[in-house]
Amino acid sequence: MKKLRIVLLSVLVAVMLLPTLVAAGTPYGTYTYSSEGKMLASPTAYVPDMVIDSAYMGLELPIDEPRDVEIGPDDKLYIADTVNNRIVVCDRYFKFDFEIKEFTNEFGVPDSFNKPSGVFVNKEFIYVCDTDNDRIVKFDTEGNYVRIIKRPESNLFEEGDFYKPVAVAVDEYGRLFVVSSATYQGIIVINDNSDFFGFIGATKTVGGVLESLFSVFLTEEQKENQEENVSTEFNNITIDDQNFIYVTTSSIDAKQMEEAITSKSKSGDFAPVRKLNANGVDVLKRNGFYPPSGEIAFSTLSTAKIKGASTIVDAAIGPEGTWSIIDSARSKIFTYDENGILLFAFGDLGNQTGNIELIAGVTYQGDKILALDKANDNIVVFRRTEYGDLLMTALENNNDRKYDLAISDWTEVLKRNNNFDSAYVQIGRSLYRQGKYEEAMEYYKASYEIKSYSDAYKEIRKDWASTYFWMIPVLIVVIFLLFLKFMGYTKKVNTRAALKVGRKSLKEELLYAFHVIFHPFDGFWDLKHEKRGSIRSALTILIITVVVYFYNSIGKGWIFNPHITYANVFGSVTAVVAPLLLWVIANWCLTTLFEGEGTMTDIFIACCYCLTPLILLVFPSTLLSNVMLQSEQSVLTLMNTLAYIWLGILLVIAMMSTHDYSVGKNILTCISTIVGMAFLMFLGILFTSLIGKIIMFIIQIVEEIMYRL
Repeated sequence: MKKLRIVLLSVLVAVMLLPTLVAAGTPYGTYTYSSEGKMLASPTAYVPDMVIDSAYMGLELPIDEPRDVEIGPDDKLYIADTVNNRIVVCDRYFKFDFEIKEFTNEFGVPDSFNKPSGVFVNKEFIYVCDTDNDRIVKFDTEGNYVRIIKRPESNLFEEGDFYKPVAVAVDEYGRLFVVSSATYQGIIVINDNSDFFGFIGATKTVGGVLESLFSVFLTEEQKENQEENVSTEFNNITIDDQNFIYVTTSSIDAKQMEEAITSKSKSGDFAPVRKLNANGVDVLKRNGFYPPSGEIAFSTLSTAKIKGASTIVDAAIGPEGTWSIIDSARSKIFTYDENGILLFAFGDLGNQTGNIELIAGVTYQGDKILALDKANDNIVVFRRTEYGDLLMTALENNNDRKYDLAISDWTEVLKRNNNFDSAYVQIGRSLYRQGKYEEAMEYYKASYEIKSYSDAYKEIRKDWASTYFWMIPVLIVVIFLLFLKFMGYTKKVNTRAALKVGRKSLKEELLYAFHVIFHPFDGFWDLKHEKRGSIRSALTILIITVVVYFYNSIGKGWIFNPHITYANVFGSVTAVVAPLLLWVIANWCLTTLFEGEGTMTDIFIACCYCLTPLILLVFPSTLLSNVMLQSEQSVLTLMNTLAYIWLGILLVIAMMSTHDYSVGKNILTCISTIVGMAFLMFLGILFTSLIGKIIMFIIQIVEEIMYRL
């Protein structure tokens, strides 16, 4: 009885604690991604160090719903306390220093904030986004009032537009870059006197070309009623020491953003973070495996609590060209290098150590990252670990062009995290800069960095070409002469075979394929009526084509087959034979009904001879792929495309000659054949599915009988 009471009490305690455990979230951890988008655990780069709340700061009036956090050049902490209408300033140790709440403006009138949402600090001034007062207020670093920067006046503002500054950044020339929550035209650029310089960085609209064309035919009333496609507004902004502006937005169309991530787009059209120069041009480098957009495994993580792309609400500039963005939906921090390569990500929803309930802002203080938890009205401080220090040292040596030291640092990183693909890339780049191209290629290959691998191979090929440049034209001439000699030989053989009485040899039948592909009209006529081909030669050509396709799957250069996906012989046979047989059967069924003169054997032989261009072009394109660069892929694509176009033309002519059809009737029959192939495929799938169900039914009956017995 006593044991039963203990069990019941344990169950009761577990039930009472369940909501707390669920709310706690998953334990804090650091991770990155592979080139395939697989989440990889990595050594911890930042660990939670402390939590700064109002009591720790020494505030009498607790902070309520903070919306922004900033570290100034003096390492002081600035917090936009929205509900209490103030800016809280703490020293470098996060102890309360002073607050900016009430001030006297230039007219001698007492003034105050109304829902301040953003703060920016440089060496001389503090800029506060006084959101609900529609203005920016400027103070010196001691908190003394300087001036009010009012709404700029310009004809570019549409009638009825609201001006709600929520974030601001100031460059070294005193230009203010203002994010207004109610403005979609882009970043507002003004100066201290509220002089308007223009909008920069407007995001791409979703409306397409067809929609624009359709709008031409709409009446004015319809245009007014039509939902307007406008640029999405930004939500936060920061600036680096080179006056480049980092802006974030969370109002991009979710489908467009997810498509940009999954397609690994390098464009910033639908990116949640952009790096703008003074002219508003996006110069953010997106050289990572995926564009810097926060979470990229949103479609593969079936156990994830939050679905869909990240909600990016702030960015912060870190050391050595690094920068971080935060995902408010997941309360995660993603850190990238200057090339847009993900270094690490950490954080999660919940109230366990290192987790944040609702992240609203992020900033750096030296080697620390400060994350603003809006839900708990506090700031979580993360300190950098030994692994994080090693990453920063490696980046520093890269930036200082100390490549030998950088290689050593990245090697140490790999000792701690051998799944970190970016480390392989960085070592490869350091070796590349030293002219060690072959070694660099090995590291690029390990991380599937195709473009850099191609660039390194280009240098090797260039060195080889400069040494043996005389061999290239000689090789081209030799190949051309050999081809001409071979074509002359085939012509002699075909001429002799045309006068030969009786059955032709296999060699003569195979060489006749070269006459057919260059002279298709009389070639296919003789193929049928003069018996220049046979089943054995057709099967030989078919087998050679299968072999070529199999070699194409295993013999491509690494640049064009980086993940080394090989097709087996059965797959190659299916890829060639299945479409061929479908065409033969569908065409024979149709032409039998529409007075076609060709038998199924005639159709099969003619179709096999049509495969010859695939052998002539696909095989050399596979060979060339081993010496071609990524930028030269269009050459290989052109060769394969020409092979299929040539095949299609031969197929149309072959059917016309085989069935003795007119041009119009032949084209109609070929189109009908394609439809017939689709119908046969449907019947095949249906039949296979039906057979499978019958077999399963029989198995279940047998199992039931065996069970009963």
